[in-house]
Amino acid sequence: MFDAAAREFSTPRDWLRFAVSRFNEAGLAYGHGSVNAYDEAAYLILHTLRLPLDQLEPFLDAHLLPEETARLAKILRRRVEQRIPAAYLTGEAWLQGYRFRVDERVIVPRSFLAPMILAQFEPWLDAPEQITTALDLCTGSGCLAILTALAFPAAKVDAVDLSPDALAVAHDNVGDYGLNDRVRLLQSDLFSQLNSQKYDLIVANPPYVNAESMAILPPEYRHEPGMALGSGDDGLAATRIILREAPKHLNPGGLLAVEIGHNREALEIAFPDIEFTWPVLEGGEDTLFLVHREGIIITD
Repeated sequence: MFDAAAREFSTPRDWLRFAVSRFNEAGLAYGHGSVNAYDEAAYLILHTLRLPLDQLEPFLDAHLLPEETARLAKILRRRVEQRIPAAYLTGEAWLQGYRFRVDERVIVPRSFLAPMILAQFEPWLDAPEQITTALDLCTGSGCLAILTALAFPAAKVDAVDLSPDALAVAHDNVGDYGLNDRVRLLQSDLFSQLNSQKYDLIVANPPYVNAESMAILPPEYRHEPGMALGSGDDGLAATRIILREAPKHLNPGGLLAVEIGHNREALEIAFPDIEFTWPVLEGGEDTLFLVHREGIIITD
């Protein structure tokens, strides 16, 4: 079918219709930058043709060269037959308008923390200009560490991950943004290699998928590193450690921000003495919490 399309189709409009039909027919899963077949198809077509990602309409009826149709057939075939997320096919992911290199060594950036970081956690930080030290736990591609450095220009940022492969990707991204002097990459199992280092701000997008959900993940998500997704039976294994250790690594008044997926109820049962703040987010209600150092109360 894809070979026939390469012979017959001559315009991006043809390919867009074909791709949407094939994506819907295959029942693809999204969530790695796109949320539906049309947006995913448009992105892959524009990227493959080296066209601006925000300008589809002017090019819909352009005549394509044979080598261009061959490239389209190849990438769309891989998306359908191998169920590879679009970001891995293109080697890039976009988060809040910022581009990051990605491959299967890291999960695809999609954190609800990103817009909050760029908004300097307003209104929960009284003086964002006074943030001079920050930590990004489970940094993966380094995207949140980079956004933190951009949002808080006075801050030095430590970016921690257990995976040396992930840190290699993060290194490239940090270099792309010219932040090598402000973002330090460290291999560590959460706080284990940080000694007594303290921070004004800690952000974390740790593994939080529970065992039941891990067992039924769509094929697209199985291309991502399992260690960056699964976190015990209830999805809170990493978050428990973060909450217990964070007070030792936060300065007075320091803020902890953690993304936990759909685990709010389980978290509040596990830590009944902590009054978490749950920001209202578009498309992500109850998916991340905020708590200042003084509010982290562990009684057991």
